[in-house]
Amino acid sequence: MHMLPFLLVDAFTTEPLRGNPCAVVLDADDLDSALRQRLAREFNQSETAFVNRAAPGSTEFTVRYFTPAEEIPLAGHPTIATVTALLHAGRVALPADGSPLVLTLQLSGGPIRVDVLPGAAGQPPMVWMTQRRPVFGAVHAPETVLPLFGLTPDDLLPGAPIQTVSTGTPQLMVLLRDHAALRRAHVADAAGLAAYRAASDFFSPHLFCLGGATPAGHTFARHFGTPPDISEDPVTGSATGGMAAYLWHHSYLHSPEFIAEQGHDLGRAGTVQVRISGPREAIEAVQIGGTGVVMLEGGLRGDL
Repeated sequence: MHMLPFLLVDAFTTEPLRGNPCAVVLDADDLDSALRQRLAREFNQSETAFVNRAAPGSTEFTVRYFTPAEEIPLAGHPTIATVTALLHAGRVALPADGSPLVLTLQLSGGPIRVDVLPGAAGQPPMVWMTQRRPVFGAVHAPETVLPLFGLTPDDLLPGAPIQTVSTGTPQLMVLLRDHAALRRAHVADAAGLAAYRAASDFFSPHLFCLGGATPAGHTFARHFGTPPDISEDPVTGSATGGMAAYLWHHSYLHSPEFIAEQGHDLGRAGTVQVRISGPREAIEAVQIGGTGVVMLEGGLRGDL
């Protein structure tokens, strides 16, 4: 019986059982959208990636990303996981001369560029994803948004706007005053959050503060979902890109390169390298970088 290969990859980490897990299904050409959605619900990860076949030696792949609830146009940790899976499965290889491997992933919202660099001694390759030029959306009322997370407007960093920002997937950016406020945050009104999301312009909320979970980090974040999606995403690449654009645009960062941390309080510590190109008022691109670790390989039955 023909089996479709799949891998479970922990992204944004060099250690197994940390970072953010993602299921990656290879050779997915014959799976229609409805079946992909059912499989994403079965894997029950924050996202599942489906990769179509490509000609041997090709550096271009058609990929789709699904949460348990819906397809999304762009996501960060599935990109890191997909490229890690392609390398592990021998579908692509780093150049022998040590130069970067440049890939194109054709997503539902259009192509993105991915640069893969050899890792340091004993470390996996570093995957750099170039996200889309940021789009700044609606500004939201703190007195409406903060109670959805069991917080008050006083928990917001003074003067910080709550704003939707997209570098491919629109996310609600909420900059809190400190780590204590961030750790108190929780989805206090799931129905209210789902209703507010349905009437607004964002996919999911990203709450964060300045200062890392460790001395190496510059930001610390949490990312929440509503059922049937998981309640909290360990490490969120697309939202980290939007967060970077928000922080740079609103002058909360002194450097266009920084380290974002997430997942530490969930026991799934993850690290995202971030680069921003362009002036604050006209950002040209946001790149996020990370590594991945293959945790599991298997096969899907061909008679699905």
